[in-house]
Order: sequence, then C-alpha cells, then structure tokens
Amino acid sequence: MNILIWHVHGSWATSFVQGPHTFLVPVTPDRGPDGLGRAATWDWPPNVIEVPPDRLRDEDVDLMVLQRPHELELAAAWTGRRPGIDVPAVYVEHNSPDGTAVGTRHPLADRDDIPLVHVTHFNRLMWDNGRAPTTVIEHGIIDPGALWTGTEARAAVVVNDPLRRGRTTGTDLLSHFARVAPLDVFGMRTEALPAHLGLPSDRCRARDLPQNALHPAMARCRLYLHPVRWTSLGLSLLEAMFLGMPVVALDTTEVREAVPDDAGVVSNRPDVLDEAVRTFLADADLAAHTGGRARSAAQARYGVQRFLDDWEHLLKEVAR
Repeated sequence: MNILIWHVHGSWATSFVQGPHTFLVPVTPDRGPDGLGRAATWDWPPNVIEVPPDRLRDEDVDLMVLQRPHELELAAAWTGRRPGIDVPAVYVEHNSPDGTAVGTRHPLADRDDIPLVHVTHFNRLMWDNGRAPTTVIEHGIIDPGALWTGTEARAAVVVNDPLRRGRTTGTDLLSHFARVAPLDVFGMRTEALPAHLGLPSDRCRARDLPQNALHPAMARCRLYLHPVRWTSLGLSLLEAMFLGMPVVALDTTEVREAVPDDAGVVSNRPDVLDEAVRTFLADADLAAHTGGRARSAAQARYGVQRFLDDWEHLLKEVAR
C-alpha cells in the first residue's frame, strides 16, 4: 500500500514506518510542521518517500494516516481526495485531552467513516469519542539495547519544551526533585530550564542531544524520573525501560499499566518518590536489578513487532 502520513511524532513514526508499505511523507521547502519530510535524527528505511504537496495529486494513495485535526482539510487540499470518503483513512490520537474528561469531545466524534486509534487505553477512556469507531494500538519501541550502566548518580528526565508545558509535564516539580538528586534534563528547548528554576548546573543539567546520543547518555544516569502530570504515556518512559533503567514516576495517566511493581516506584506521594530516588542513588545493585525487570516488562508489552502486527491487521481492515 501507499500510505500518506505526516511526520509529526518522530519516535512513534520511526516504529510505524518499519512496516511493509510505502510511506508518502509531505515535505515543504521550509520543512515546517506540515512538511518536515523524512526524519533527520532517526533512522528511517528507504520505503519512506518525501513528496512535495504539489505532487501529491499525482501519487496513488491507498490509505491516509491522520494525526492532527487540520490534516483532514490539508489532505483533501493537497491530494484532491477526501479522507474517509474518497480514500480510506485512520486517525491516530497521540494525546490525552487538554480539557476535562467530561467536557472534551474529539474532533472526529461526529464521524463514523474514519477509525480513531488511541495509543493508550487511558486516552480512549478520557476522550469523548462520540460515534467514531475506536480502538487502541499501544506503543511499539525499537529496542535500543540494554545500555544502562548507571555510572552517574543522577536522575534522567526527558521532556521537550519544559518551560512552555509547565505543570503538564511536571516542570514545577523539578526544583523539588533537584534537592533529592542531581538531574539531567534531556529534550528540545531545555537550555533555559536551569536558570528558570534557579538551579546551579551541578543540580540540573539541560541536555538537548541528537537522537543517536540520547539513549547512551540517559543510560549513564542511575534512574529515570518521570514527573509528568498529564500527557499520554511518554515514549521516553518506555525507552528508558528498554535501556534497563529503574523508574520513579508519578501515578498518572497510563503509567501504572506500563510500570510493574518490580520495575520501579510509582506514586503520587512526594515522600515515597523521594525515598525511591534516594534508594536507587545509594544502591546501584538494586537499581540494576530493578532496571532489568523494567526492561523485561517493556519488551513483553511494547515490542515493535507486536505494534507492527496490530497496525497491519487494522490497515488491512480499513483499506479493503
């Protein structure tokens, strides 16, 4: 199949494009949000083809994978074919709703011709999906390997845009956790974070690294800290588990489902989280054992082949 898909979430897309299809990815001269083209920092296979918008009308498109509300109109304008009407389509919802669980109606809630695919069961439950046919396909991670060494007695945090996202990603909690453990905060646009929090570099290091350097750097930290209040289940959390890192996380959204009891500590009590961080910092052997259990749990549930199999089954159903 020829599948039209925008490059929106690089980590998720990297797993998705490992499938046995040709993926048409729009690219614009400025490589803006609607035309990023192929990933620059992830390893994408040659079956991912960049296509300028003015050439999409000439391409055979068997199925569209949409990920943002405006792509409904964008796909119709650029291809001359309406998603779900002229061409089969699915819509991937990556996020938890921004509003309340009782008041957030999904943009596709009034349509029944485009299946709505949530990445977690929590998201499916929290969105008002209306009459849209819904399913859940959980994340699949390309195994980076058991890279954890834990040689640095620091806690790794991964978040993009921590200043803009604020309480959503627990940015305000980092000052507290920095008193318990030195932090390495990885992600895009993190450089101003230490000054914003009033933290010296020995307590909070901002690290905006390319993808091929991210995992080894994370794996040198003793533990992974996930202070997120309200987003979808972060791929960085699952990647940390694949690396073999023990997890300390807020008990929010789908984290409890992803992190078994022997893979780390999940709680909404600051004192419990603080003690877990201190314990892993002090006991590298315990951190190694717990991280091994985290890796096993992630491999069992979030492997890329299961992800691709689930998607292949759905795509064949939608395209026929």
